[in-house]
Amino acid sequence: MAEGRSEPRVQALVELATQNKVAIGQAERREMDVWVEGVHQGVVADVSPSQVWGEAMLDELLDRTEGAPLLLVLDGVTDPHNLGACLRSADAAGALAVIVPKDKSATLTPVVRKVACGAAEVIPLVAVTNLARTLEKLQQRGLWIVGTAGEAEVSIYDQDLTGPTILIMGAEGKGMRRLTREHCDYLVHLPMAGSVSSLNVSVATGVCLFEARRQRGAKAKAIPKK
Repeated sequence: MAEGRSEPRVQALVELATQNKVAIGQAERREMDVWVEGVHQGVVADVSPSQVWGEAMLDELLDRTEGAPLLLVLDGVTDPHNLGACLRSADAAGALAVIVPKDKSATLTPVVRKVACGAAEVIPLVAVTNLARTLEKLQQRGLWIVGTAGEAEVSIYDQDLTGPTILIMGAEGKGMRRLTREHCDYLVHLPMAGSVSSLNVSVATGVCLFEARRQRGAKAKAIPKK
């Protein structure tokens, strides 16, 4: 921690660290500037880095998951800010994992972790070699694939997202690749009321994920209690 910081927010952090037996030290701010790329706000933590998981992680996650899983696929999203924002929304909406192709896709970087605001450390990011093959395997496990496309006839709000669902968001500008689209069970679009034709991929991802969250919450309330 930077020397001289004693405001309530910092004290709360010190108390939390002490409760969890995390060692605390102090340093000059200019020394901390050397440790960290970007703005550190006077607090730096030494932690085990989050990691990108392999495809085997998906089977493990699905095997131990109760209820209808929700997975997010980002088909070629290359902007680290968008990936970080998508990880944050996916965690907040209760997604099981985020899947990306190994090639031509953003991965975990300091920028991604910062934008994700902690989500990169808790929600699995799974990188797969062959996205089409992974989608086939997930379909065989009973998951339905919902892809987003501007020209789709069905609105995201009219699509049932309460079952085991994989939501696919396409790359910035280009959308889903042809092979990815061919594996979709359903295609949906986001209705646009203004003059712009599309949303930023991270914003669209948040809208779609929370529509799934809304539907699942409504379904749970509608089921009679025993």
